Formats: sequence, structure tokens, C-alpha cells
Amino acid sequence: MATFFITGTDTDVGKTLVTRALLQGLSAEGLACAGYKPVSAGCEPTPEGLRNRDALLLQQAASVALPYEWVNPFAYAPPIAPHIAATQAGQPIDEAGITAGLRRIEGSSADWVLVEGAGGWHLPLNEHRLLSDWVAQQRLPVVLVVGAKLGCLNHALLTLAAIEQAGLSLAGWVMNRLPCGMSCYEENLATLRQRLPAPLLGEIPTLSDPDSANLREYINISLLRRARYSGSIHR
Repeated sequence: MATFFITGTDTDVGKTLVTRALLQGLSAEGLACAGYKPVSAGCEPTPEGLRNRDALLLQQAASVALPYEWVNPFAYAPPIAPHIAATQAGQPIDEAGITAGLRRIEGSSADWVLVEGAGGWHLPLNEHRLLSDWVAQQRLPVVLVVGAKLGCLNHALLTLAAIEQAGLSLAGWVMNRLPCGMSCYEENLATLRQRLPAPLLGEIPTLSDPDSANLREYINISLLRRARYSGSIHR
């Protein structure tokens, strides 16, 4: 069993896109994999209940079929910070429930589980706890998604410092080119290659239709598989 946590330098930097790319890459190699989006906001009401677009994309990209409620156990309608949405709904985010959901997926037929966070690294769950506290408790290795835009160097290095302060390892990172574009992209990429102590798993270009794109060509799955056995997983 290999479980990784996917975080980003900010919200809307491509965490779901990268998680899908990793799932597609693992599936292409015949590996049993599943996605887990424990907490989401901005969900749409359907006859089956609230559904989050990102969680649905992970569910579709995985090679192991799981019920939606397994993939996204804490779903809220307002497109706001999840802990605020949870308070408004009177349905608090239960950390024990997040853990139980992960154990349930790890107990399925999946050999690889990719847990996608929400927002950036320090996402509040309630008044006292952050999602990053839970990640540290679970000792999950982290994959960092860097959104290629002005300020990403600072955001990436701050996130790295917080990950290391939590006693966790950075297993790899992915550069995602955002529609806003970025000046001196190659120079910024080179700076991160020098300063981030983990392999660059891939670069994803700006895509016209990312939801239907075959993303696996942009990811080096062998580097992720190597991280599984390199001692970067503490569980």
C-alpha cells in the first residue's frame, strides 16, 4: 500500500488536474489506484446528494471503482472555506471520519491511494485543527503542485518549509502552467529544481480541455514509484 497526499501552493493551482494525471499514469501501468477527496466545498445538489466536480473527476480517473461517498465523505454546497461551510450546515468536519474513510479505501483493492487536499497546505478543519495536522498525524508523504504564476517561488518554498516542519517528506512536485501565463517560466522552473529537495514528477502545459485530456504523458510515474521505496514514506 502506498498513500500520498497531494497539496498545492494555493487554491486553484491544479491539484485535481495533477492527481488525475497521477491516477491515469498508475492505471496505465496496470496498478490498482484510487483517489480520495475527504473534504470539499462548492458542491452541486443532485438526486443522489451533493456532488463535487473535483471528486467526480478523481472517481472517474481511478482504476478501482468506489462509491462517491467513499471518495468524498465531507461535502458542502457553499463555495467557501470548508470549515465555514461546515459550520453553516451544522455538519462539522470529523477528523476521525476522515481517517476512517482513508482506512476504508486502503482496505479496498487499491494498492495506491492519492489523497487530494483542499486549498493550500494549511486548510482549517475547525477552530483548532488544520488538514495539515491530520496529514502529519497519518505520516503521509506529500506531492506538491506548483501553479506557475508570479509568486509561486515564495509559495512553494513556504509550503516546503511547513511540510518539513511537520516532520514530513516531499516525495515529488509538479509544475502546472496556468492560463494566466508566467514570465521567465524556464528560469523559475530552474530555481525550483535547485531549491526543492525532491524530483520534478512532470510539467503540465496549459490545456484547452483539461477535463478530457490524457494527462499521463506529462507525468513520470516511475519517479513516484521510486519514491515509494526510497524511504520517503514513513507509514
